[in-house]
Amino acid sequence: MPMRNITVLAILCAALSRPLAAQWLNYKNPGMPRTADGNVDLKAPVPRTADGKPDFTGLWNRISAKYDANVAADLKPEDIQPWARALVKERMENLGRDHMFIKCLPVGPEYSVAQRYMKLVQTPALIVILEEDLIYRQIYMDGRPLEKNPQPAWMGYSVGHWEGDTLVVDSAGFNDQTWLDTQGHPHTEALKMRERIRRPDFGHLMNEITFEDAAIYAKPWTVKIESLLAPDTQLIENVCLENSKLEHFVGKASDDLKNEKKVPPAILASYVGTYVEQPKYWRTAARVVEFSVEDGALHADLDGRGKVRLSAVSDTNFIGIQGGVDFVAKGAGQPPDMFIRHVSGNYRFARK
Repeated sequence: MPMRNITVLAILCAALSRPLAAQWLNYKNPGMPRTADGNVDLKAPVPRTADGKPDFTGLWNRISAKYDANVAADLKPEDIQPWARALVKERMENLGRDHMFIKCLPVGPEYSVAQRYMKLVQTPALIVILEEDLIYRQIYMDGRPLEKNPQPAWMGYSVGHWEGDTLVVDSAGFNDQTWLDTQGHPHTEALKMRERIRRPDFGHLMNEITFEDAAIYAKPWTVKIESLLAPDTQLIENVCLENSKLEHFVGKASDDLKNEKKVPPAILASYVGTYVEQPKYWRTAARVVEFSVEDGALHADLDGRGKVRLSAVSDTNFIGIQGGVDFVAKGAGQPPDMFIRHVSGNYRFARK
């Protein structure tokens, strides 16, 4: 098995590990609006607190396929300091073995874009966000300002206020030992974040996050993250050290190139195009992959994260994104289907 596949498998096995028996996983939460079939009505009106503010309390699943991997996907290369771009390449070459998830450290500002569950508990003076790995955030709503020279912390410091029905959260005071995403974009202790969070209906939470770190990035930039309500279930703890597989992170990403197969240009050209994920998928929107050929190699851009060079194992099998991709021929004259491999089952994509 190629080295990259072994690494991806180790990451996924660690991430998917959960207790086989857990409490309240299927307990129906009382007081939620429901449709005639008993399901929670995700389009119902926004619940409100006693003082009339939107109530964000609940278990939410962040959906952030693009920015979880590359928070700077919408920036141009020249917007990022050269040394920071080089550091991202180094971290990817090292298979991400220094990522906080792998080293069992708090994720820092990456919490805002990481694809995982969070539980919000809202009071008038304090909002608490609980994470699966037992990390938490505190957003103070009592009018206090951010400290000008705080002691740097893993999760930083946050204060919030309401602008109409939008919760505005300012955060700062992060130490510089964490990453902004899984690709490894760095930040300094000067990083500032502003989140604008709103709940348009009962089942959706929208967050616009602006990052500002002038020591690395030429300008502030904003990403949009959607979270889905996860009703009738509970947050399950995921203790990192119980699942850590750091011993499997050996080798380099470039090791895949050493045994790469040479694929004829005509075959590579036949794969070029845009592929859309087919039902049934668990996300709210289908993933999209754009394939192109550059310098005699196939490249893939998954959900706008940026182009990644793929390594050929065979004429139809390539590695470099997710668990690898397979192209499967259909009838004569028809474009092939593409499958992204995953430990939970392969996902089918059809070319536009």
